[in-house]
Amino acid sequence: MSQARRCCCCAQSDEDDEEMSHIVDTVPQTSTRHANLPRKDYESLDYDVCYSKPYLDMTEARNTWSSRHLELFRWIVTFSIGICTGLVAVFIDYFVRLLSKLKFGTVEDSILQCSQDGCLVISLLIIVAIDAAFVFIASSLVAIEPIAGGSGIPEIKCYLNGIKVPHVVRLKTLISKAVGVLFSVAGGLFVGKEGPMIHSGAIVGAGIPQFQSITFRKLNFNFPYFRTDRDKRDFVSGGAAAGVAAAFGSPIGGVLFSLEEGSSFWNQALTWRTFFCAMSATFCLNFMLSGLVHNKWGALDQPGLINFGIFTCPESNTDSTCNLWTAYDLLLFIVMGLGGGLLGALFNFINSHLTVYRYRHVNARPRYVRVLESVLIAVVTTSIAFVAAMTLGECKDIKGPAIINGSNAEIGESVRTYFCENGTYNDMATLFFNSQETAIKQLFHQQGTFSLPSLAIFFVFFFFLSCWTYGAMVPSGLFVPCLLCGAAYGRFIGNVLNEYVGYRNIYSGSFALMGSAAFLGGVVRMTISLTVILIESTNEISYGLPIMVVLMVAKWSGDLFNKGLYDIHVHLKGVPHLEWEASKKVEKLRVHEIMETNLTYLYPHTRVRSVISILRTTMHHAYPIITDNTRNEDRDSRMVDSALETQNTQFKKEHTLTRAKEQLQRRESQMSIDLQRMRSSSTRIPNDRHASDTFQTSQSWSQGAYFSSEIRHRNSGIQNEEGDRPRAASMEEEHRNHPVDIMSDISNDSQTHSRDIEDDYRPLTFHGVILRSHLVALLKKGVCYAENSPSSSQRTIRYEELTEDYPRYPDIHDIDLSHINRNMIMDLTQYMNPCPYTVSPETPVSKVFNLFRTMGLRHLEVVNSSGEILGIVTRHNLTEEFLDEKLKVHERNQEEMSESDVIIS
Repeated sequence: MSQARRCCCCAQSDEDDEEMSHIVDTVPQTSTRHANLPRKDYESLDYDVCYSKPYLDMTEARNTWSSRHLELFRWIVTFSIGICTGLVAVFIDYFVRLLSKLKFGTVEDSILQCSQDGCLVISLLIIVAIDAAFVFIASSLVAIEPIAGGSGIPEIKCYLNGIKVPHVVRLKTLISKAVGVLFSVAGGLFVGKEGPMIHSGAIVGAGIPQFQSITFRKLNFNFPYFRTDRDKRDFVSGGAAAGVAAAFGSPIGGVLFSLEEGSSFWNQALTWRTFFCAMSATFCLNFMLSGLVHNKWGALDQPGLINFGIFTCPESNTDSTCNLWTAYDLLLFIVMGLGGGLLGALFNFINSHLTVYRYRHVNARPRYVRVLESVLIAVVTTSIAFVAAMTLGECKDIKGPAIINGSNAEIGESVRTYFCENGTYNDMATLFFNSQETAIKQLFHQQGTFSLPSLAIFFVFFFFLSCWTYGAMVPSGLFVPCLLCGAAYGRFIGNVLNEYVGYRNIYSGSFALMGSAAFLGGVVRMTISLTVILIESTNEISYGLPIMVVLMVAKWSGDLFNKGLYDIHVHLKGVPHLEWEASKKVEKLRVHEIMETNLTYLYPHTRVRSVISILRTTMHHAYPIITDNTRNEDRDSRMVDSALETQNTQFKKEHTLTRAKEQLQRRESQMSIDLQRMRSSSTRIPNDRHASDTFQTSQSWSQGAYFSSEIRHRNSGIQNEEGDRPRAASMEEEHRNHPVDIMSDISNDSQTHSRDIEDDYRPLTFHGVILRSHLVALLKKGVCYAENSPSSSQRTIRYEELTEDYPRYPDIHDIDLSHINRNMIMDLTQYMNPCPYTVSPETPVSKVFNLFRTMGLRHLEVVNSSGEILGIVTRHNLTEEFLDEKLKVHERNQEEMSESDVIIS
């Protein structure tokens, strides 16, 4: 935004609009390697309460039946979210089973026929055509709503962190996600449905309390409650927990997932409601599956969408030599956790580079190119799986029944016997030609031995193909692929110990489970919630200790190389996500060093035309309400009689940071750095041509710096003798001949400039903030009064009218302003928040970070001891990249001060 910023009434400030340029410029600086990725600016959600007069009037006037029973409504809505999330899970699971059964049944009939006739190519073409068609449908749905791609967990993490991700909780996104994941899973891609289930639950949690839909505009009920970002965030947390509970049958794990991976704000009441929502989803899912799948309506002991069966020793080894795990096994599990962390770090490294390539070369093209990429992945995946199953598998003996899902299920129901004799099964085909959940249970409970080559080949193929798939334009979960890949890794370790080390008395299912935990923990770096999810899924509490240890070791080893995959994708998208705590290195910074000093402010009584101009030329979410604070310190000092009061006045002058002082400090800091560079460059320049060339190449530091700006200011419009370029070049020549004189001139100019800064950055007394949405609502309703009338004649509106357009507030360019006289005056004092969160300019950045994140703020005002506003801190001022830049400036300033002290001494 290139227009100059001015206050709404008197147009005093001539500074350029730098805040938006700061926001845009800091995002691509995430790293040099990712500097050219396409970026977009994100807005923050506002979880703080605006205690304006209409809000206070609303809270005091709540005497209706509905308002008195609002807490009851909250619990009813929470229960509805859980039930609807469970129904979505039933829909996904039922049709995934149906489509998978249709596909595998058709292909298996063809394989059995072609195994006799020698026409396996026909079977390959059939399964490739089916998978390509399914994936094409899934990718086309994501092309309609791109945010529906992937697992959705990174986007929900960002939303609960306080970032407004466009379309992330829309009904159209839910439809594309829920229907698309059916075809992506049934289409043979190495993806899971559990991640999209979490996203779907969050969308349900965001939509039901609103009683309206943007996609289907006729769905709009007059329900004036829960119309804030704070309420919406709480319901989204419950919906995400319900999604985890439905996916894994783990309501406690769902609550911990929302706490660990999502919400920045939490309290006891939210914990109880979230747990109730997760239990409701589990109840609904179990009830529906008991009838639809197991034909036992009302049998509520069924698991979630995925379960790992019952872990128990085989019937043939029920003596004391068989244990699920022992203390010696725990040492091996720790080593497996280390290996899982390293494998997870490698997975994240490869996927991050693939994602960067997609951003630069695939996403920039038309969407049909991304659809074709998804279809290509499906064709390659299906072809590799088919060829590997038909040619690389080994025939192993079927040793008898295994306990799966709590019942003695015959192995023949889930094993594949392609090209094997009776009584044997094809181990590779058993893994590739089953659903991923069935393959996991085969690795956990299959008594027959999977050969080491088959496990190794399966792991390598699955590792790289799932890594390629995650990030394509299809709904794709990550949990189940990582669990299956890790199960193959753990089963491989167990077989090696059994066959080559002589470690006989082991239960191979335990090693497969620990391998799953190690690899999944190494990829996503979750600890508490993942531990509980795996314990609840196995129904075996004795696995709690080894699972926890394995996940901790996997996280620590993986963190040595990179972050979790979800965090990597958040980082690559340029989302200003705030971590749990600020880095230790920023403790030396103070908030006045990072705040935004170029303010756009309003007065308590402002003309309509000024408000309209401000809203049309800026995009800020809130504006400070200020009054001019004209101080006369000389007059104050003459009124002081006692020496004690004089000292107090002097202390106030020295320790009260003002806007002008802060701006002077910033410019003087930049000037000192420039002068130091000038001194160092002048001492290095000898009187020869080579030195002159060296000086010419060293001028790059002055781009945009104070010295160059002063030269441009002093010589604007002046040209040299040739008349073809400004006189800046002659100034540089003059600096080479008389560097000390030039520095003296700049020092004199800076003194003159400081007086201008004192005028431009005059003290402003802070009274509160007013939201942009409220200003637009006031203009839309025509809330103002005539200049010759008292402010009490201004029309008043209720809080419900201020928020009636939530969450899609109209833009200033979209409302009709022809009915309002722009010379009239608006009294903003009734609609501002007089008590926002504020901090002192000397507050450490680490403390500001914790306050900002914990309270879910969108803006934080910096106010000095005299009640004068100095600047505003937003989310972008607290991102890691922005703080790193400010830390470099701080360290340079400290070095300059140290050198100055040495020179003086």
